[in-house]
Amino acid sequence: MTTEDSRYEAVRSRDARFDGVFFFAVSSTGIYCRPSCPAITPKRANVSFFPTAAAAQGAGFRACRRCRPDAVPGSADWNARADVVGRAIRLIGDGIVDREGVAGLATRLGYSARQVQRQLNAELGAGPIALARAQRGHTARVLLQTTTMQAAEIAFAAGFASVRQFNETIREIYAATPTELRAARPARGTRFGPVADVTAGARGGHATATGVPLRLAYRGAYDSAQVFDHLAARAVAGVEETVGEPGARTYRRTLRLPHGSGVAEVAERPGRGGWLECRLHLVDLRDLTTATQRVRRLFDLDADPYAVAERLGADPALAASVALRPGLRAPGTADPEEFAVRAVIGDAERSAAVAAAYGEPLAAAGGGLTRLFPRPADLVDAGLTELDPGVRPVVRAVAEALTAGSLRLDPGADRDEAERALLGIAGVGARTAAVIRMRALGDPDVLLPGSTPAPHWRPWRTYATHHLLVAPAPRPAEPGPAPATVLARSS
Repeated sequence: MTTEDSRYEAVRSRDARFDGVFFFAVSSTGIYCRPSCPAITPKRANVSFFPTAAAAQGAGFRACRRCRPDAVPGSADWNARADVVGRAIRLIGDGIVDREGVAGLATRLGYSARQVQRQLNAELGAGPIALARAQRGHTARVLLQTTTMQAAEIAFAAGFASVRQFNETIREIYAATPTELRAARPARGTRFGPVADVTAGARGGHATATGVPLRLAYRGAYDSAQVFDHLAARAVAGVEETVGEPGARTYRRTLRLPHGSGVAEVAERPGRGGWLECRLHLVDLRDLTTATQRVRRLFDLDADPYAVAERLGADPALAASVALRPGLRAPGTADPEEFAVRAVIGDAERSAAVAAAYGEPLAAAGGGLTRLFPRPADLVDAGLTELDPGVRPVVRAVAEALTAGSLRLDPGADRDEAERALLGIAGVGARTAAVIRMRALGDPDVLLPGSTPAPHWRPWRTYATHHLLVAPAPRPAEPGPAPATVLARSS
């Protein structure tokens, strides 16, 4: 999509492959849409294109109520890119601007606030505040249309500083008041699932057992069986579990979030419209945006399977696998620091023992979920008698590095620096560092040590690694054939 004419052709053909890659706006109606919007294709003279929803909103366009462009998958470009713009987008998605402001974002990136603002505006047509504002608007819409919370409670839960700011933003983005937007919500059980019964406090909110139902969009085919197999094989008892029979499983895990804890539930069966059913149970609803983004990273929902297939399918060594498994994904993690510790431990049972000994119990345990995985700070001085003597000092060293900040694995971390820091810790090998980079940092371009170098696989070498190590028997994908379990247990 290098020219506006080619983007317009994607709009004419309602090509869902480009949902989230760009947005188009129509001057005659004042709305902006995703490329696959089912409405009548507007005249070319009336169409303009934007790289982000925030840029379209900044130009004065409101979101289409029919195609809901704010709910599309994120662009895979931000996962592939390691520059300051890519790192900034990942941090904004995790809610850093809401929690720490633009100054906090700039500090984490190692740039001045002015430099960050300039680079984002130059490339995306919107600065960090506008990008965060668009995200808050989306969170508010979800809460308005999936919960019974009062509008004032939703305003603070979504991250707005005031009810007035919330009302103005909703009117500008959706051309509707919060009351009108709630009245226009889809019927129960269709788009967002049943409306959640939620009670809230003054500046947050506490969800009841019903939680907040979401539909997490993805593009292309999605081999949910492969992802669920991968997660089930590595589940740490007490922290995560997979229940139900293959084809109808539910993955559940605890979440440590900025304002409290939570539990995420994701159903295996993809919806026909290209989404996974998710339900989030949060102690504080201000964590909704952050929790949603972390689940998306865990399930690799912002991947671009079309770009991956185009690059890897051209290699004779991978062509057959790519053809059989168009929905293959590279699972990430919901908690990068937790994953780094687990990768060093190297065994799910021993990780479960560490969680049982040092993890924080949930206030209300449910099913097989009983606790949060311990923070790195909880392990620095821990006895770790649950582990082999040779592993204990390595776990402590990684925990110390994470606690001190000499090792950073947050969404805005520099991947090269993180890998160098890992390799500088005695006992952390090249494979472990690569696996952490692959899953904890979500790098789509990692080739595990010992694999045959293949520069032409860039920037999708992580997916090539999965194709090389996947079990040979293909399984049906949604909506086509797909792969079986991927990667060794250590990952």
